[in-house]
Amino acid sequence: MIRPALLLAMTAVPAMAGDVTVFAAASLKNALDEIATGFTQDTGHQVRISYAGSNALARQIIEGAPADLFISASGEWMDEVEKAGLVRDRADLLGNRLVLVAHGDVAPVTISADTDLAAMLDSGKLAMALVDSVPAGQYGKAALDSLGLWDEVRADVAQSDNVRAALALVATGEAPLGIVYATDATAEDDVTVVGEFPKGSHPPITYPAALLAGADEADRAFYDALRGDAADAIFARHGFTVAD
Repeated sequence: MIRPALLLAMTAVPAMAGDVTVFAAASLKNALDEIATGFTQDTGHQVRISYAGSNALARQIIEGAPADLFISASGEWMDEVEKAGLVRDRADLLGNRLVLVAHGDVAPVTISADTDLAAMLDSGKLAMALVDSVPAGQYGKAALDSLGLWDEVRADVAQSDNVRAALALVATGEAPLGIVYATDATAEDDVTVVGEFPKGSHPPITYPAALLAGADEADRAFYDALRGDAADAIFARHGFTVAD
């Protein structure tokens, strides 16, 4: 006769639901929130996501913030986390494009060295993420530099902590123009894409994802889900380029 206690021990017990803490670049919010919701529905694992500039998130992780995954909008900031010995697994996840956006309806232009960006600003501000540390700002400054436009607008740049904050300045009309990722442009009303910066004008925009030290099975499951077909479809629908 099998005793009840032994029978209970022999019965399969479902895995406990876990918590997954993700630090992610602000530009990922819409797509990543959707992916996280589906993952929680499918697995029961709760996903908590902190969004900010990749620079700020990388520094927090290095200083000991309790993150399980990191998704950066810059390979350089991910490199810093890896140098600190905090990366268990890493893969390039996505790509993006850089665009000029405007408040309201504005006629499109072809962005080149001949673009009179100062005239387009008409004494207003050009909203950008921090140009020395936040990836979107770094890409934007690199593009303006390569086209010979930086010096004529640098005094008019309004810098924000992250790309979504820069987008918000344009959406509210506080800045007539801004430089953001193409995927951000649809996140706010009253924002129009004026033009796309040539690919060769800035380094390729790559989003690496990493499973961090101390991650458990739930964290690994979400990391794997980010590279699955369902997540690929959501990222693509939000305008990202999915890495091979």
